Amino acid sequence: MILCIDQVLSAELVSRIRSTLAETDFRDGRETAGWHARTVKRNEQADGRRPDIAELRQEAAKALQSHPLFQMAARPRRMKPLMFSRYQAGMAYGNHVDDAIMTTPQGAMRTDLSFTLFLNEPDSYEGGELLVDSTAGEQTYKLPAGAMILYPSSTLHRVEPVTRGERLAAVGWAQSQIRDPQQREILFDLDTTRRQEFEANGKTRTFDMLSKSLANLIRMWAEV
Repeated sequence: MILCIDQVLSAELVSRIRSTLAETDFRDGRETAGWHARTVKRNEQADGRRPDIAELRQEAAKALQSHPLFQMAARPRRMKPLMFSRYQAGMAYGNHVDDAIMTTPQGAMRTDLSFTLFLNEPDSYEGGELLVDSTAGEQTYKLPAGAMILYPSSTLHRVEPVTRGERLAAVGWAQSQIRDPQQREILFDLDTTRRQEFEANGKTRTFDMLSKSLANLIRMWAEV
């Protein structure tokens, strides 16, 4: 399941992130890439050791984790700290698959889901589309500032070359409580349906039965 979510980050937070990134130091993005990905990765990443960058990473992660659609789709168990990336003219990130295991301050985690939070408007730069290779073929994404795309870490994907301006984004990864992607999609659909039932009719018998089924499936499938 690939999901685009609008307005994950507020316009005010996006503006503060962009202002800080305009004044910060960037490092070669190949420093955080696997040995094979280094051959196709050409971008820059903000130095996460800086206190102002660390604070904004935490603030963006908090906004993400509090978003109901992200919670419903990802059901995160553990997340890797966000990274702010920059692509200037001529930069790109060729086809790659994200590492299956990544380190976090809490230890190693399995990467089930990858995501990109876009930090500038699509018309402020040319190129830079995120291209995800799915069973439906190659699909490209270039979303408004503050929006995000969530997709399986198991997919091949790339960032097309930027030909004008600069592309700013926050990228991250999550280990889900639900390992199987098909099970995650079933839970997402079921949760969406029960919420629609509640909004339309309140706490009905149908809502209660949907909630029961959702809880029991989570109980059956969850790794906590």
